[in-house]
Amino acid sequence: MGYVKIWIHAVWTTKNREHYLKKRIRQGLFEHIKFNANKKGIHIDYINGYVDHVHALISLNVDQNIANIMNLIKGESSYWINKSELTETKFAWQNDYYAASISKSHVERVRNYIRNQETHHSSQTLDDEIEELFPGSPKPPNRKPRPEERGN
Repeated sequence: MGYVKIWIHAVWTTKNREHYLKKRIRQGLFEHIKFNANKKGIHIDYINGYVDHVHALISLNVDQNIANIMNLIKGESSYWINKSELTETKFAWQNDYYAASISKSHVERVRNYIRNQETHHSSQTLDDEIEELFPGSPKPPNRKPRPEERGN
């Protein structure tokens, strides 16, 4: 079997960009995702996020592809969040995700970017971030207001 070292920066959002990923659950969720991915042979070098999305720096193996990895990570973590009742309502990830290859010379820069998500989002929206990281890609759907936020 050949040798492959492909770095991927992946970003995915909560369904309808709901603010499910409260600070109190984020660290435990990211630890769980990384641990479970490792059990499946998926190497997540670094993972972090904010209230409505996650960033991960992933190293692909020779027999892996982005679609399968994202399906495994998102599916299992969604199941775990709901089983553990970490959110007040049923949790789901958005179906789509963003992914871009990263050259080895940029790995440390991407790690630092992922590490500083909370600070980063004090001055930049998710839409702006997606446009910066993945120019020309469609933006994730906007968060739908809850009934109590609609002013009925």
